[in-house]
Amino acid sequence: MTTCNIGRRSFLQRIGLAAATISFPSYLRAAKATDDRPNIVFIMADDMGYGDLGCFGQKKFETPNIDRIAGEGMRFTHCYAGSTVCAPSRSVLMTGQHTGHTRVRGNMCRAGGSVGYKGKQKVRRMYLTDEDTTIGNVLQKAGYHTGIIGKWHLGGYKADATPLDRGFDEFYGWLNRTYETIYPTYYPAKRYRNRELYDITANQNGSKGYYHTDICSDEALQFLNKNKGRRFFLYLAYINPHDPLEVPDLGPYADKPWPKPMKTYAAMIHRLDQRVGKVMRTLKELNIDERTIVFFCSDNGPRSGGSKTLTEVAEFFESNGPFQGYKRDMYEGGIRVPMIVRWPGKVPVAKTCDTPWYFADFLPTAADLAGAEPPKNIDGVSLLPTLLGREQDLHDRFLYWEFFERGFQQAVRWRNFKAIRLKQSEPLLLFDLAKDPGEQRNVAAEYPEAVARIERYLETARTDSPNWPL
Repeated sequence: MTTCNIGRRSFLQRIGLAAATISFPSYLRAAKATDDRPNIVFIMADDMGYGDLGCFGQKKFETPNIDRIAGEGMRFTHCYAGSTVCAPSRSVLMTGQHTGHTRVRGNMCRAGGSVGYKGKQKVRRMYLTDEDTTIGNVLQKAGYHTGIIGKWHLGGYKADATPLDRGFDEFYGWLNRTYETIYPTYYPAKRYRNRELYDITANQNGSKGYYHTDICSDEALQFLNKNKGRRFFLYLAYINPHDPLEVPDLGPYADKPWPKPMKTYAAMIHRLDQRVGKVMRTLKELNIDERTIVFFCSDNGPRSGGSKTLTEVAEFFESNGPFQGYKRDMYEGGIRVPMIVRWPGKVPVAKTCDTPWYFADFLPTAADLAGAEPPKNIDGVSLLPTLLGREQDLHDRFLYWEFFERGFQQAVRWRNFKAIRLKQSEPLLLFDLAKDPGEQRNVAAEYPEAVARIERYLETARTDSPNWPL
């Protein structure tokens, strides 16, 4: 059985906050009453590992602003991304369907989709279609003004698959179809403002005057100021600390006796932390803090592949925390992510919760917050009772992932067990996460009934995809 416990003394000392006793309101009764419905802000980092925050164990660099959100809210230690790479992870978040059902199941698809270029390589990318119901669609229908800032990554190379075509009223960021011409670095020369592609003056002709993370943050503050008088949903999708390792300055890490890539990575997360702090302060300054629920997380585990340097950085900071694996792995290090939720007066303060959940649960949870009906064909469940500190029996549910870049791989979380199939024809590996969170010991032979139960689930866990045929 999962538990949600008040943060340990060491955790509270680390972030400099004490636990507070609060009284919870009654369950929102589907939040039908207008005054009960909060604004919703979902902040996502890119390729930031479970161990890259102070409140999740990072010791070599600090994240005081994000740690403060945890101290003022709930820290989830068993939350999972939608996938182990960015596009399918975001597709799960947007649709409430896991990777066995959601439209986008990988960064590149095997068939169909839209054709474009990544560098000189011709590739196929799938995109969300108008048949897909997104969280934006659900909240728009409930009367929310919806906005996305930063990384969409669900439009492929299709001109009519932008966020504005999939449930969002405002969009500020970049798209895959113009990636090579406007976003090769953290200093884009052009950017979208809704459907307008405009020049960023400070970044013309190779200049590096306006850092992407700062752009996103400034746009977020503008969005909040403009929409403070109405109910809104803001999806703020940063790209820090995704490679390339690049930052305007090394900040407090300039004099550390570390190799430059390590200093740069720490400074990238420092910059992210500072900008998240500005967003949180703006909510307070606008007097909408107490009627706004904030989620903070990462889209998958930390990047370690692609170069020796990235691997060295991830290992130096132990970015995957106590887990095995990194981005593109089905082990915990690839899919378990830090999740923090804060809502003053509603979400318990300085609480740590080990209830397992994943990105598919965000859509029904947000729908519950908004008093809206979620789509019928989703895999997620509303976590609102858990967020409000109430008992919720999720002990026997299954969480599912599949991944295609290394053949066909599957993973399942059920109770304390984690099952992984690394190749289509191989037997399941089974790990007892309660005793072995690092997934070092395969216990499939010791728990044949658990293996059989998971195998029965896998028979109906997914539907075939024409874009990722087996």
